[in-house]
Amino acid sequence: MTSFFLWPLLAVSFSATAAPMPEEFSPAPCETGIFRQDQTGFVALTKGGKGYGYTFSDGTVGSTQDAGALIACGKDAVLVRGKERWPKVALAESDTRFASNGVMLAGRLMEAPGAGKDTPLVVYAHGSESSGWIDRARDPYQMVGRGVSVFVYDKRGTGLSEGEYTQNFPRLADDLVAASREAKRLAQGRYGRFGLMGLSQGGWIAPLAQARAKAQFLGIGYGLAVDITEQDAAQVARELQDKGYGGDVVAKARMGTDITARIVKSGYQDGLDDLSAFQRQFGKEPWFALIKGGYTGVLLGMQAEELRKHGIPQFDKLGVDWSQDPVQALRQVAVPQLWALAEDDRQAPPAVSVERLAALRSQGQAISIYLFPQADHGMRSYDQAADGTRKPTVITPGFYDLMADWAKGGADGAYGQAYRK
Repeated sequence: MTSFFLWPLLAVSFSATAAPMPEEFSPAPCETGIFRQDQTGFVALTKGGKGYGYTFSDGTVGSTQDAGALIACGKDAVLVRGKERWPKVALAESDTRFASNGVMLAGRLMEAPGAGKDTPLVVYAHGSESSGWIDRARDPYQMVGRGVSVFVYDKRGTGLSEGEYTQNFPRLADDLVAASREAKRLAQGRYGRFGLMGLSQGGWIAPLAQARAKAQFLGIGYGLAVDITEQDAAQVARELQDKGYGGDVVAKARMGTDITARIVKSGYQDGLDDLSAFQRQFGKEPWFALIKGGYTGVLLGMQAEELRKHGIPQFDKLGVDWSQDPVQALRQVAVPQLWALAEDDRQAPPAVSVERLAALRSQGQAISIYLFPQADHGMRSYDQAADGTRKPTVITPGFYDLMADWAKGGADGAYGQAYRK
């Protein structure tokens, strides 16, 4: 199913150096959690589709099912690179269920040892993935490993939560507000600064919830300050540019995305005749079949009459509110914002978002913008083949440190190769 910001991240295989197993290490089934080498180095294990995924604090990722995996699971510890035993950290975890507009959602508060009145607390706004986050999302564990308390929850229709999966941003913002109330209740007396983190699609949702959640800061990772139709148009342009097409073809494709934007925003009432004309005019061009975007590729492959009669059920059931204006939502945010963007993001091209965020900053809003070069969506570094395909590698260095420092009240260091805009 095509959906907005719904792209799985791929596990990466690494080689390990064989070494004698330490005598004190006892092999055992994997467990979700944080395993620490020292005060700076740690690895987090989370459940994956097969086996467990691991994420080191330096951004190295992989799966326990990989050939040559860097991690072997043991009793209350992991074996790293076949020679180092890293013990499990005793996190304080509180599972809960809470209501949001009549739907019961499942959540978990995670606190590192020693959490107290000066410890920052954050709640994450999910991306568009249709899987739960409890025990599965890597980012919360990376924050906890850096001394930030995190409340994580399965959004409606996923994991242990009830309700139907949706991409209706106002409804998801309501859930984020409810999660914030529950997080504060569970962590009462053991947190200081409170904020919201939004990843990918969550960058649209967190600003809608900020005021009602009484968040003191926002941290957005690889999100957008453009609406869904603008994102789709930018994706299409990037797809064609990456295939070597120039401005003339991109301009023609933009005619198509203008038409499909009218169609979705009007509920299939406006633009259908123009869609048919566009298909007749350009349907046999070699670039036409390359268009995907968030939804335009699907519409271009359908007949106007079919859309008029039935719409696109797999999209329509997502409950998208096409009227949402992210810039208008951001104008209402009166607290400091961090935007950490991937410079080479094919799914969420950042150029227009950077321009708009800079304009809002010039109007007096407290907005910090960091761009990470050689990073794609999900803040993944990558190797690119001659045909333009990319193989994700590590989480780009510095991203997690930046997000954690922002939660703690200041981001003024060097973060990998990131630069400020």
